[in-house]
Amino acid sequence: MAITTEFVLRSPSLPLVSVADALQPDGVECAHALCLRPDVQVFTARFDSDDGITESDLLAFDEVVEIDALGETGDKSVYKLTVELAESVSKAFEPDFEGAQLEPTVVTADGWYETKVFKEYEGFNRFRESCEANGISLDLVSITSEASASDESSDNLTDRQREALTLAVSRGYYESPRQVTSEELAAELGISQPSLSSLLRRGERQLITSSLGMQARMQPPTQ
Repeated sequence: MAITTEFVLRSPSLPLVSVADALQPDGVECAHALCLRPDVQVFTARFDSDDGITESDLLAFDEVVEIDALGETGDKSVYKLTVELAESVSKAFEPDFEGAQLEPTVVTADGWYETKVFKEYEGFNRFRESCEANGISLDLVSITSEASASDESSDNLTDRQREALTLAVSRGYYESPRQVTSEELAAELGISQPSLSSLLRRGERQLITSSLGMQARMQPPTQ
């Protein structure tokens, strides 16, 4: 079951964050292949032409080793940048997470805004753990599942129930002791704590009744 994730990676070691911090563009659209090769050093960066950023501006940064101006496209100036990659970044992207970039990375002074699809939830969890183990924090913005028809028919969870349950499992809500509170999970999903509790409760009940092969219905007590 594939999942689509939106998140923010935060670390001063991430490529081009220092550029965005110093030059203050509206945002740098950046294409890279770190999810395929952790040692990749070539980035295709697009800056708004109105920002007036030049090759000299970019070469002033120690991390930019080489630059090639590719021209203009629409209202964007496009550069191919060869950067010096921090070891922590290479290590963070080194494992095979079975993930793929869906949209260009948006680089700001705050970090990298990314949208990735992962084959399974476990792949995303491994990616998050690898980033955090190498000094890169990951703030999840959203997570959605692409359940197959067979998946939907087997458990009958709604997308929202599946999202809440998956996030709860990935964040350690069902561990003993719990690694996250219901309030923290609710904040990540952008809902109230009572709404989260209701989603989890209904999702849990649906999973239990589906696994037992029975209809979710109340039975009157026997006399």
